[in-house]
Amino acid sequence: MPYASQVPEHPSETAPDDATLARRIAQTAPGIDSTAEAELCRRLAPRVRLYGLKHLRNESAAADLVQQVLLTTLERLRAGRLREPEQIASYVLGMCRMVVLDLRRGHVRRERLLETYGEGLAPVDVPEPLAFDSARLRRCLERLSVRECTVLIMSFYDDMPSEEVGSELGLTAANIRVIRHRGLERLRDCVTGKGEPS
Repeated sequence: MPYASQVPEHPSETAPDDATLARRIAQTAPGIDSTAEAELCRRLAPRVRLYGLKHLRNESAAADLVQQVLLTTLERLRAGRLREPEQIASYVLGMCRMVVLDLRRGHVRRERLLETYGEGLAPVDVPEPLAFDSARLRRCLERLSVRECTVLIMSFYDDMPSEEVGSELGLTAANIRVIRHRGLERLRDCVTGKGEPS
């Protein structure tokens, strides 16, 4: 018989696996189960970052990959667009592959254009880029309605046409264009300081 000190009085509850967290997010109203969302991101972020470092060989590019993949994953879970939440790990890996492939294709296209037309391009003065405030952008995105944020992400991150976005959300393409236009205006005003983030 084991000593009493060897037996915990209250055995700790087994931590939920990735699939359980994904199902909780998918079955809950958007943004309600923030604990599950935060925990899933905490677990997935290092895997996505390692994939980015391995295939992009750049810390900044790997960090961008983490943000893009996790944001898109959460939005699809919230919208119920991920049909098999239990396959969340495979889904994230597949998304990493697609994003990296798109980045490589874009790089190859730019290289070919430069090889073809580079010598004929006149030098131009490139203005100093504006400082990018990611924290401000995040606060501004949080000020948008769930519908506006979802439409913007599906339109620009997922590169989906208005008709397809409307089909996913049960709206007409015209509705989607109006929502997108208003969302972009609100986001631009907030980022540029016309509508200060709270």
